[in-house]
Amino acid sequence: MADDGRTYDLVVYGATGFVGRLLAAYLAEHAPRGTRIALAGRSRQRLEEIRAGLPAAGRDWALEEADSTDAASLAALAGSARVLVTTVGPYARYGLPVVEACARAGTHYADLTGEVLFVRDAIERCDAVAKETGARLVHACGYDSIPSDLSVFLLGRRAAADGAGGLRDVQLVATARGGFSGGTIDSMRAQVEALQQDPSLRRVVGDPFALSPDRAAEPDTRQPRDGVLPTRTADGRWTAAFVMAPFNTRIVRRSNALQDWAYGRGMSYGEVMGCGRGPVGAVTAAGISAGLVGTVSAMAFPPTRALLDRVLPAPGTGPGEAARERGWFRMVVDAETEDGRRYRATAAGEGDPGYAATAVMLGESALALALDGDRLPDRAGSLTPATAMGEVLVERLRTAGHTYEVTAR
Repeated sequence: MADDGRTYDLVVYGATGFVGRLLAAYLAEHAPRGTRIALAGRSRQRLEEIRAGLPAAGRDWALEEADSTDAASLAALAGSARVLVTTVGPYARYGLPVVEACARAGTHYADLTGEVLFVRDAIERCDAVAKETGARLVHACGYDSIPSDLSVFLLGRRAAADGAGGLRDVQLVATARGGFSGGTIDSMRAQVEALQQDPSLRRVVGDPFALSPDRAAEPDTRQPRDGVLPTRTADGRWTAAFVMAPFNTRIVRRSNALQDWAYGRGMSYGEVMGCGRGPVGAVTAAGISAGLVGTVSAMAFPPTRALLDRVLPAPGTGPGEAARERGWFRMVVDAETEDGRRYRATAAGEGDPGYAATAVMLGESALALALDGDRLPDRAGSLTPATAMGEVLVERLRTAGHTYEVTAR
């Protein structure tokens, strides 16, 4: 571990929030002995309470007070750490000052965002600065969007190694058991409100290459629609709209472009939710699609939004421990290459995908950035999990018990 004069190897900003607490507990159990970790947030009292409830290894961690509205406190926090990982959302509301502080300080950064507009703004404001300072700014380091991003990364590498040409038709089918936290709901609400305030942003959100580093250079390849009606596949499975597809697909396409379209310039990539077979699968698919459309529509109108606020989880809350332990995720990604060969990638793990499994993904991402710098790809700027950490993160997640594998079909 290089001694670069920083006080901490890793700072968890937002440690008092729901996912922040899960992340802190994961790091206390899994960070190597001697890793210098601090917890940060607005309230020292709340930080002390969180620290007292951690596994033994975390009970002597330092505490730092910082607020996203206080530029000086963020600058000091970013300057003290090699890596800052933040769970403070909605990111469009609170995240940009944090990214900017890290970019200026040359501090590596990781978050859990699933917000296209936030990532687009962060790229425009911080990418050039981070390239100058050497900071790796890595968005989407949780269930949004590590399984998607790493699965396609592995498919692209396998196809290239086999001389099969670039990826052409790629589709992910997600199945999972898990709950929603108030933070996730708040992020959805924030994006709906942003689109209401500035309808022109709909063009950004609707652009399949919205996060491309060079939009004009993107090939004119038709991409699957993000919002899909229930569909029956050739093998009899029913699928529905996947709530994370409008974000995950943009991250995967950005990864492709950042690597000079290494997966294939003509790659078509989409994601859907798997719902099973037969009448039960059909009803499930219809219910998921209708529920997603209904929730987003209800958020757009004050009366129905107020009603949703009464029944949906509040910010800072989420599934209980038993529910988190019962959760799981499995993503199957089928790909056909330019020469007609077919491959399948599988990403899977135990624990509620948005919380228990996400704590693993974000924790291992933060540790990779803090401890594996000499093994990471030689890149800086606004990155994705695949382009910032690639095979190193795959190895870490496999060691942590998650599945990432590719097979020829």
